[in-house]
Amino acid sequence: MKPLPRRQQQVLQATVRHYVDTVEPVGSQTLVRRFGLDASPATVRSAMGALEQEGLLTQPHPSAGRVPSPKGYRHYVDCLLPAPGPAAQQLDKELAELSLQWAALEDLLQHLARRLADFTGLMSLITRPQRGEPRLKAMRLVSSGDRLLVFLVESAAVTSSLNLRLPEEGAGQLEALERWLAEQLEQPAGGVRGSSIPWTSLPPQLQPSGAPLRRALESHNRRRNRSAEGALTMGLAGLLGQPEFSQTASLRPLLQLVEQRPHELLNPHELLAPGGVWIGAEHPDPALKGCAVVQAPYRAKGGAEGRVALIGPMRMAYATAQAAVRSVAARLERLLS
Repeated sequence: MKPLPRRQQQVLQATVRHYVDTVEPVGSQTLVRRFGLDASPATVRSAMGALEQEGLLTQPHPSAGRVPSPKGYRHYVDCLLPAPGPAAQQLDKELAELSLQWAALEDLLQHLARRLADFTGLMSLITRPQRGEPRLKAMRLVSSGDRLLVFLVESAAVTSSLNLRLPEEGAGQLEALERWLAEQLEQPAGGVRGSSIPWTSLPPQLQPSGAPLRRALESHNRRRNRSAEGALTMGLAGLLGQPEFSQTASLRPLLQLVEQRPHELLNPHELLAPGGVWIGAEHPDPALKGCAVVQAPYRAKGGAEGRVALIGPMRMAYATAQAAVRSVAARLERLLS
C-alpha cells in the first residue's frame, strides 16, 4: 500500500484510536479537539474525505462521522502501529518472572490463556504444542506370520512401531521395499516427512506391500495429531461484552470454529497472516469476517509448535494485542524448550 501524506496518517491514527475507545463514528471537530491535531477542522475534514476515497475510512450513515474500514485497519497495523504502552511492558515483565512451577503443561497454558484474556478483554486461545508428521531417519520392516511389524526411528530418543496385516502376496517383497524406503530416507535434507515419501514412484511390483504400509503410516500420523489437537480458550465473557457480538447469531459461527477446528482458525491452509494479524475477510473462514485475529507461534522441545492468539472485533487495540501474544509466545518457548 502506498504511503499516506503525513496529515492523512495523523487523521487515520486518530480515527482508529477514537473508534476503538468509543465505538462511535467521529467528525473532524472531535478529532481536532480530542487529539490536539495541528490543523483546522476544515483541513481534517478534507483529509478524512481523501481517506474515504482511498477506502480507508467509511461513513456508516450520510449524517454520521467516519469509522475505519477493514482496509483502514490493515494500513494502520502495517504502517502506523504505535509502540506498545506501559501496560504491555508490565505484562512482559510479569511473564519474565514466571517459572516452570506448574504440575502439568495444561496448568501453564490455562494460566497464560486466562492472563491474556484478562489483560486485553478479548478471547484468548492457546493451542497445545503439536508435532508435525514424523521426520523419519530409519524404518525397519519385520514379518511375523501374516503380520508386519514396522519400526519407525525419528531420532535416538523418539521411536514408534506399527503392527499391520501383511497381504500374502507382499510377504516376499519386504527386503526390496525396505531398500526402497531407505533410499528415500537418505535424501540430502537428512530425512523426509512420512507423508512426503514419494509413494507415487513406488515400483509397481512393490505395491502389494507398500500400499498397506502407506495407509498405516497415514493413519498413525492422524491419530498422533488428534491426541494433541484442541486449544485452551478464555475470555468468552469479554467477547459477549463487545457490541459487535451482542447478537447470538454473530457469535455462534466463531464459537463453533474455536471449539471444533482451532488449528484452522490460526493457520488455515498454511496461509500466513501479515504480521501475525488477520483482519476481517482476510481470513478464509467466513466465521471471522467481522473479527480480527492476532497470533504468534511458539516452539517446544522436539520441534512441536503451538500458537497463541487473541480473537476479537476488528475494532481492537492492535499494538497491545500484538505485544501481548508475542510476549506469551516468547515466554512459552523459553519454558518449554
